[in-house]
Amino acid sequence: MEIILLERVEKLGQMGDVVKVKPGYARNYLLPRRKALRATKQNRAHFETQRAQLEAINLERRSEAQAVAERASDISVVIIRQAGDSGQLYGSVSARDIAEAVSAAGLSVERRQVEIKDKFKALGLHTVRVSLHPEVFVDVTVNIARSEEEAKIQAAGGTIGFEPVDEVEDQDFGAAEPEELAEETGSTAEETEEAAETEH
Repeated sequence: MEIILLERVEKLGQMGDVVKVKPGYARNYLLPRRKALRATKQNRAHFETQRAQLEAINLERRSEAQAVAERASDISVVIIRQAGDSGQLYGSVSARDIAEAVSAAGLSVERRQVEIKDKFKALGLHTVRVSLHPEVFVDVTVNIARSEEEAKIQAAGGTIGFEPVDEVEDQDFGAAEPEELAEETGSTAEETEEAAETEH
C-alpha cells in the first residue's frame, strides 16, 4: 500500500514522502495514529495545501520534545523483581513496565514510545531509548534489582555477589592404615601374635 507520511517515521522516511508499506502496518498503526494518509490523488493534493501548517506543528512539537529531553537526560528508574541466584528473573520486564516506571519518575510516556527488541529477563542496568518525538529521543537507565539495596549497589557500579556453595573439605575415604585399625580395636600386632601362640 502506498501512503504519504505526515511526520518522520524511522526506517520509512520524512514528512511528505510517499512510501510503500504492508497493508496491515498501515491500517493498524500508521493510519489510526495519523502518521500517514493513503496516497490517493485527493489526499496528495490535500497534503500539499496543508504542508506548511503540518511542518509548523511538527517544528513546535519537536522543540517541546527537545526541551523535555534536556530535562530528562539523566533519568533512571528502578524496577524491583524476584530473581534466582543466577540473576535470571522469575518473569520479565516489558516495555509497559518500563513506561509505567518512567511515567512515575515524572516523564509521561506510553508503552509504544519505549524501544526494546525484547523483554528483559535478567538483573542489572539496561539502557533503553524512549521516543519523545519522531526526531527526538532520550536514553533511560533501567535498574532491575531484587531490592532497593541491590539497586543502589548496581547504580554505584558495583555487582551483586551470590553466596558460593560451601566446599566440602578433602577427606580420605580410602582404607584405614593397619595402625589406625589397631587403635580403633584397642589391640596391637604384638598382642595378636601373643594370642596366637597361647592358642597353640
